[in-house]
Amino acid sequence: MARVVVVGGGFGGMAAAARLAKLGHEVTLVERSDHLGGALSTVEHDGFAWDAGPSSTLLPAVVRDLFRKSGRPLEREVDLQSLPLVREHRFADGTSLRLPGGSRAAQLDAFDALAPGLGQQWVDHVASYGDLWELLRKEWYERPYDPDVAPRELTALLDRRESLHKRLRRTLRDERLRLVAGHRLVMDGHDLRDAPVLAGVDSYLEQRFGTWTVPGGLAALGTAMADRLVLRGVTVLTGTSATDLVVRDGRVAAVQVAAGEVDADLVVVAIDPRRLPVLAAYVRRTVPAFPPVVCHVGLDGAGAELPDLPHEVALHGDPLLVVRTGGRAPDGGAAWTVLARGRIAEDVLTALARHGLDVRGQVVTRVDRTPRDLVEAWGGSPHGVQWQGPRTARTRLGPRTPITGVLTAGAHATTGSGLPFAGLSAALVADVVGRAGQ
Repeated sequence: MARVVVVGGGFGGMAAAARLAKLGHEVTLVERSDHLGGALSTVEHDGFAWDAGPSSTLLPAVVRDLFRKSGRPLEREVDLQSLPLVREHRFADGTSLRLPGGSRAAQLDAFDALAPGLGQQWVDHVASYGDLWELLRKEWYERPYDPDVAPRELTALLDRRESLHKRLRRTLRDERLRLVAGHRLVMDGHDLRDAPVLAGVDSYLEQRFGTWTVPGGLAALGTAMADRLVLRGVTVLTGTSATDLVVRDGRVAAVQVAAGEVDADLVVVAIDPRRLPVLAAYVRRTVPAFPPVVCHVGLDGAGAELPDLPHEVALHGDPLLVVRTGGRAPDGGAAWTVLARGRIAEDVLTALARHGLDVRGQVVTRVDRTPRDLVEAWGGSPHGVQWQGPRTARTRLGPRTPITGVLTAGAHATTGSGLPFAGLSAALVADVVGRAGQ
């Protein structure tokens, strides 16, 4: 049985801690804030509540596998439900697209409704990612990368010079299709000119598996994970900031915290590794993908009828705005989160009004958070590492690192963004460590 210290209490850190504890290891988790969850938490104000970070997720099988392999099945803990729409896209020319998930046929019809012939163009583009996803899933996300034994196909993909921007312009002639295909990456803080083709796989995942949420807020998943750590006997030290790793005789020996050292045989770093001086030298050329501007608003529907919107609406332009409507509100009200990327020269709600969604007279309360606010609150960016060129997938540390006994998990250890990729990185760590006694 190894003494494992997990640094970081976001979803990736909690997932790694739960899996390793189930494998029989003695696990301690240290988290700088006074609660677990990181971005997977709730903002509450004046009777309203909003997801602090993500409000939906892809690849529900990753979450189900985590719960099944760390204790009770997910269905006994959290009501994860499929969303009928991935999101609605509204374009600058006044047209709109209601994008369904989980169905090739439904997406074909939706794009054909936008303009005849666009449906086939879209589904052909998405289909081109099918084999690519299977390669990535088997050889990148579910197996630790080793350049000496990696399949030739994977090495060729990682070394490919083509950017996603170039790929989309070559295969999708209508700008609106390109906006839909690149949407997730742009909202996560990436420039498509610097992103590789493999980063576009989200379009395939949306069509193949749909998007999922928890009624009342995805933060319930974070609460369930915190409860799972208790069930598995993980020692949780909140309010404890890791300042560095202690290395002796070439391998990790402890995690340095304000009160001293937490001894460890293995350390899993589930935070931005640049925050730990021992690891910072290995990732000094990387840049975090910063969160967007966020405005949580509580709305009163008594005076005027509130717009009937789906779970998520993307309003394309500069700035790019996203409205998420799944928060909790008192009767007759609504809790929206408005996200903004791009040139923000005015109040976010004023920009929203220019798109025909003027709710400024119905605001009961609001909570504004800048990217700096979010990074300081969470101790890093949940969007992980920014793409800095089509061939930069290997700049991330994970799951192994150059320091013996140190592994990484979470957003900064993977090339995807969001809960499923953080969860896959945690599963990789568990596979590398193995069962106690082996």
